[in-house]
Amino acid sequence: MAKITMGGGRVTMPGPGNAEAGTARFMIVATLIIFCTITTALTFSRSPGLVSYQLFFIPILYVTYFFPRKGLIVAGLCGIIYQAIGYYYRFPDPAALISVTSEAVLFVIIAFLITFFIERIREGEVQYRSVFEHSQLGILIIDQTDFVIRRTNEKISAILHRNPEELKKMAFTSLFFDEPERDRFLDSFRKSTDHQDFETRLRTQAGDICWVNLSWSGMGSGLASLTLIDINARKRAEKANHVSMLKYQQLTENSPTGILVIRDKTIVFSNPAFSHFSGHSPGELLEKNIHELIEHHDREGFVSFIENIASGGPVSIQKEFRFVTKSGEIRTAVVFANSLPDNGRQAAMINIMDISVQQRLEEKIHQDNERRRGIIITVAHELRTPLQPILGYLNLLIQDPQSFGILDDTKRMLERCLASVERERQIINQMLDLSVLESGRLHLSYSNFLIVSLVNSVLDAGGYPSKSAITVDLPQDLIVTADMDRLYSVLDSLLENAVNYSKPPRKITISCHPGTDGAPHRISVEDNGIGIAPEMYSSIFEPFQLADAVKLSRKYERLGLSLSIAKKVMQMHGGDITVESVINTGSIFTVHLPSRRPDHD
Repeated sequence: MAKITMGGGRVTMPGPGNAEAGTARFMIVATLIIFCTITTALTFSRSPGLVSYQLFFIPILYVTYFFPRKGLIVAGLCGIIYQAIGYYYRFPDPAALISVTSEAVLFVIIAFLITFFIERIREGEVQYRSVFEHSQLGILIIDQTDFVIRRTNEKISAILHRNPEELKKMAFTSLFFDEPERDRFLDSFRKSTDHQDFETRLRTQAGDICWVNLSWSGMGSGLASLTLIDINARKRAEKANHVSMLKYQQLTENSPTGILVIRDKTIVFSNPAFSHFSGHSPGELLEKNIHELIEHHDREGFVSFIENIASGGPVSIQKEFRFVTKSGEIRTAVVFANSLPDNGRQAAMINIMDISVQQRLEEKIHQDNERRRGIIITVAHELRTPLQPILGYLNLLIQDPQSFGILDDTKRMLERCLASVERERQIINQMLDLSVLESGRLHLSYSNFLIVSLVNSVLDAGGYPSKSAITVDLPQDLIVTADMDRLYSVLDSLLENAVNYSKPPRKITISCHPGTDGAPHRISVEDNGIGIAPEMYSSIFEPFQLADAVKLSRKYERLGLSLSIAKKVMQMHGGDITVESVINTGSIFTVHLPSRRPDHD
């Protein structure tokens, strides 16, 4: 007997592959042929009317069933034997001889038909076994009465992680994960013995959940065929996607930034932050045309912005648009947008950041600054007005002390008063200059001039050569383009600081590195002063800031405005002022002056 495996069970079927079985069958066939030959010969010799040629069908059918091809040979052999016996006993009767020949031919015809149908049946069985055993779907054959598993294929073992022999001893209903799942299956099975796409949970041998898609159909004889598709991976993906969607939903709902999804200019999603921003409830916003929420002057730009995003165009970093709330208030927001696929159609997801409060605050700060500058300018003018006659009278008294009967001690006191008043006037002028610079109302008057001439005029007017040893290293033919008066004040401030903060013997070096290929000119003023700590580099250019505010302002009688003014002037030129310094060694202030006039002031 040859053993053929089907699913989890083994079915024994006779086959030609077993040598011992083949020998036994040969002996059986030979015995049957001999028996039929003897019986037929005796029948022909004694009872001619009782001859039954059907006896020879016994060995023919037997051989044809087990060996379809060889059954034809046996049928031919039996036909020859039967015809020989018939001819021997019926000769010379023509009718009897024809009858015997017809019966012998019938043996072969019957054997051929049996062989044909058996081969077709066997081919179907082979295909069925191949599909059953090698299917990528799990297949079970169960009893419809008690649901006991009769056969399984290997895929079932892989899905449920169970031994095939173990499965054959179990009822299919015992594999369900819990009773509700089993009862749901039983209810559906009783309603219909043909069903598809029944999702349920089974239990593996380790007790884990295994999601499967079941389909079943009746087979007759009280059996039913069940097909299982493993959908564990899909369920895990759905669960992960569900978790991601929950996280995304929580993120959007709790986000302080308004979020909208727009498709075809219609709002299909909005989060609570945008509802709060617009004053509309989520239900009112759904299916609302976004145009209705945009201030009419901004609608065209907003539509172009969103259509560009929805069509997959380049994403704009951000844009500002004005929105109209439910109460009619105009609120400004910064909008960020990204393209988003939505049910096979392109949409745009936009993030809306409310900057109305920030904008109002900036406007208030701007107004406060303007008011502060106005107050400073007014106060400065009011302070400078009474200083003019004081300066005039002090100069008159000091220039002709004898006419007014002023003694030398009194004159010295008047000179100190004059110096203090002069310092007060300079401070007021600096405050006025700083206010004008910060307001942006100052316009530069560009001209071309030699830098060496400008530096020499600054040195002569300030009397700096008499206060320190000054080395000048400047190109004699370098012509720069700038506002001469403003650049004069910048260099004067740097030289004044260099002289005031240097240590005796004061040594100051003025040098210049001309810019090439569009690079800026670099004019440096180097001193041997007290130096500046690196952490103070940025703060010394702020108004009213000194490297050591308390100590230095008293020692050098400085207020900390000159460097701030100088830096702003250079920034208006498109340049800058930088500093390098070493404590107790000295500092180098460098003016970076563009070699070309900027396109815009």
